Amino acid sequence: MFCDGCGGSVQPGQSFCSRCGKQIVGTIAVMPRRRGRVQEHVKLAGLLWLAISAFNTIGAVILYVVANTVIAHFIAQGGRPAFLRPLLSVIAILLFAKAAGGFAAGWGLVQHEKWARVLALVLAFIALFNVPFGTALGVYTMWVLLSAESEAEYEALAARAA
Repeated sequence: MFCDGCGGSVQPGQSFCSRCGKQIVGTIAVMPRRRGRVQEHVKLAGLLWLAISAFNTIGAVILYVVANTVIAHFIAQGGRPAFLRPLLSVIAILLFAKAAGGFAAGWGLVQHEKWARVLALVLAFIALFNVPFGTALGVYTMWVLLSAESEAEYEALAARAA
Protein backbone atom coordinates (compact mmCIF):
# COMPACT_ATOMS: atom_id res chain seq x y z
CA MET A 1 0.00 0.00 0.00
CA PHE A 2 1.34 3.38 -1.00
CA CYS A 3 0.61 7.06 -0.41
CA ASP A 4 -1.03 8.73 -3.42
CA GLY A 5 0.95 11.90 -2.72
CA CYS A 6 4.55 10.74 -2.48
CA GLY A 7 4.42 7.02 -3.18
CA GLY A 8 5.73 6.11 0.26
CA SER A 9 4.74 2.87 1.94
CA VAL A 10 1.59 3.07 4.10
CA GLN A 11 0.46 0.45 6.62
CA PRO A 12 -3.20 -0.55 7.09
CA GLY A 13 -4.93 1.66 9.66
CA GLN A 14 -2.40 4.48 9.29
CA SER A 15 -4.00 7.98 9.26
CA PHE A 16 -1.05 9.99 7.92
CA CYS A 17 1.79 9.19 5.55
CA SER A 18 5.00 8.84 7.53
CA ARG A 19 7.00 10.20 4.60
CA CYS A 20 5.12 13.34 3.47
CA GLY A 21 2.52 13.77 6.25
CA LYS A 22 -0.48 13.70 3.91
CA GLN A 23 -3.72 12.54 5.53
CA ILE A 24 -4.91 9.14 4.37
CA VAL A 25 -8.64 9.32 3.64
CA GLY A 26 -10.78 6.27 2.87
CA THR A 27 -9.60 2.75 2.35
CA ILE A 28 -6.11 1.85 1.29
CA ALA A 29 -5.98 -0.24 -1.85
CA VAL A 30 -3.48 -3.04 -2.03
CA MET A 31 -1.45 -2.96 -5.23
CA PRO A 32 -0.74 -6.33 -6.79
CA ARG A 33 2.87 -7.35 -6.55
CA ARG A 34 4.73 -6.87 -9.82
CA ARG A 35 6.45 -9.90 -11.25
CA GLY A 36 10.23 -9.71 -11.36
CA ARG A 37 12.36 -9.55 -14.47
CA VAL A 38 13.41 -13.19 -14.28
CA GLN A 39 9.87 -14.45 -13.78
CA GLU A 40 8.66 -12.45 -16.80
CA HIS A 41 11.49 -13.36 -19.19
CA VAL A 42 12.97 -16.73 -18.21
CA LYS A 43 10.47 -18.82 -20.19
CA LEU A 44 11.04 -16.74 -23.34
CA ALA A 45 14.80 -17.05 -22.94
CA GLY A 46 14.44 -20.83 -22.60
CA LEU A 47 12.29 -21.05 -25.72
CA LEU A 48 14.76 -18.93 -27.67
CA TRP A 49 17.59 -21.23 -26.61
CA LEU A 50 15.58 -24.22 -27.83
CA ALA A 51 14.91 -22.50 -31.18
CA ILE A 52 18.50 -21.43 -31.86
CA SER A 53 19.71 -24.88 -30.84
CA ALA A 54 17.39 -26.45 -33.41
CA PHE A 55 18.94 -24.25 -36.11
CA ASN A 56 22.44 -25.13 -34.88
CA THR A 57 21.56 -28.82 -35.07
CA ILE A 58 20.33 -28.47 -38.64
CA GLY A 59 23.53 -26.60 -39.57
CA ALA A 60 25.71 -29.22 -37.90
CA VAL A 61 24.00 -32.08 -39.72
CA ILE A 62 24.26 -30.33 -43.10
CA LEU A 63 27.93 -29.46 -42.53
CA TYR A 64 28.77 -33.03 -41.49
CA VAL A 65 26.97 -34.50 -44.51
CA VAL A 66 28.74 -32.09 -46.89
CA ALA A 67 32.11 -32.86 -45.32
CA ASN A 68 31.69 -36.60 -45.61
CA THR A 69 30.04 -36.79 -49.03
CA VAL A 70 30.87 -33.86 -51.29
CA ILE A 71 34.33 -33.13 -49.91
CA ALA A 72 35.16 -36.84 -49.60
CA HIS A 73 34.16 -37.37 -53.24
CA PHE A 74 36.28 -34.37 -54.30
CA ILE A 75 39.31 -35.71 -52.41
CA ALA A 76 38.81 -39.21 -53.86
CA GLN A 77 39.08 -37.76 -57.37
CA GLY A 78 42.46 -36.26 -56.63
CA GLY A 79 41.49 -32.96 -55.02
CA ARG A 80 44.19 -31.21 -53.00
CA PRO A 81 42.57 -29.89 -49.79
CA ALA A 82 42.62 -33.16 -47.85
CA PHE A 83 42.55 -31.23 -44.55
CA LEU A 84 39.10 -29.83 -45.37
CA ARG A 85 37.12 -32.99 -44.60
CA PRO A 86 38.38 -33.49 -41.03
CA LEU A 87 38.24 -29.75 -40.35
CA LEU A 88 34.59 -29.49 -41.40
CA SER A 89 33.73 -32.67 -39.51
CA VAL A 90 35.24 -31.32 -36.28
CA ILE A 91 33.42 -27.99 -36.73
CA ALA A 92 30.15 -29.88 -37.27
CA ILE A 93 30.70 -31.93 -34.11
CA LEU A 94 31.48 -28.79 -32.06
CA LEU A 95 28.37 -27.10 -33.46
CA PHE A 96 26.31 -30.13 -32.51
CA ALA A 97 27.78 -30.07 -28.97
CA LYS A 98 26.86 -26.37 -28.68
CA ALA A 99 23.34 -27.19 -29.84
CA ALA A 100 23.06 -29.99 -27.26
CA GLY A 101 24.11 -27.56 -24.54
CA GLY A 102 21.56 -25.04 -25.82
CA PHE A 103 18.80 -27.65 -25.74
CA ALA A 104 19.73 -28.52 -22.15
CA ALA A 105 19.84 -24.85 -21.11
CA GLY A 106 16.53 -24.06 -22.82
CA TRP A 107 14.74 -27.02 -21.28
CA GLY A 108 16.26 -26.24 -17.88
CA LEU A 109 15.19 -22.59 -18.01
CA VAL A 110 11.63 -23.50 -19.00
CA GLN A 111 11.50 -26.05 -16.14
CA HIS A 112 13.26 -23.67 -13.68
CA GLU A 113 16.08 -26.11 -12.93
CA LYS A 114 18.78 -24.78 -10.58
CA TRP A 115 21.69 -25.73 -12.86
CA ALA A 116 20.16 -24.15 -15.98
CA ARG A 117 20.98 -20.55 -15.01
CA VAL A 118 24.73 -21.20 -14.92
CA LEU A 119 24.67 -23.25 -18.14
CA ALA A 120 22.64 -20.58 -19.94
CA LEU A 121 25.07 -17.85 -18.84
CA VAL A 122 28.10 -19.84 -20.03
CA LEU A 123 26.42 -20.47 -23.39
CA ALA A 124 25.38 -16.81 -23.58
CA PHE A 125 29.02 -15.70 -23.40
CA ILE A 126 29.92 -18.20 -26.13
CA ALA A 127 26.94 -17.11 -28.25
CA LEU A 128 28.12 -13.49 -28.27
CA PHE A 129 30.48 -14.40 -31.11
CA ASN A 130 27.65 -15.81 -33.25
CA VAL A 131 26.52 -12.61 -34.99
CA PRO A 132 23.65 -11.52 -35.22
CA PHE A 133 21.21 -13.96 -33.59
CA GLY A 134 23.60 -15.51 -31.10
CA THR A 135 24.76 -12.07 -30.01
CA ALA A 136 21.18 -10.94 -29.46
CA LEU A 137 20.30 -14.08 -27.52
CA GLY A 138 23.50 -13.85 -25.47
CA VAL A 139 22.84 -10.24 -24.49
CA TYR A 140 19.19 -11.01 -23.69
CA THR A 141 20.13 -14.02 -21.57
CA MET A 142 22.71 -12.00 -19.65
CA TRP A 143 20.20 -9.18 -19.11
CA VAL A 144 17.66 -11.63 -17.70
CA LEU A 145 19.94 -13.83 -15.57
CA LEU A 146 23.18 -12.03 -14.68
CA SER A 147 22.42 -9.51 -11.90
CA ALA A 148 22.51 -10.44 -8.23
CA GLU A 149 18.77 -9.79 -7.89
CA SER A 150 18.21 -12.13 -10.82
CA GLU A 151 20.15 -14.87 -9.10
CA ALA A 152 18.01 -14.63 -5.97
CA GLU A 153 14.79 -14.46 -7.98
CA TYR A 154 15.78 -17.48 -10.12
CA GLU A 155 16.72 -19.48 -7.02
CA ALA A 156 13.26 -18.71 -5.59
CA LEU A 157 11.61 -19.86 -8.84
CA ALA A 158 13.70 -23.04 -8.83
CA ALA A 159 12.78 -23.75 -5.21
CA ARG A 160 9.06 -23.33 -6.00
CA ALA A 161 9.36 -25.60 -9.05
CA ALA A 162 11.10 -28.38 -7.10
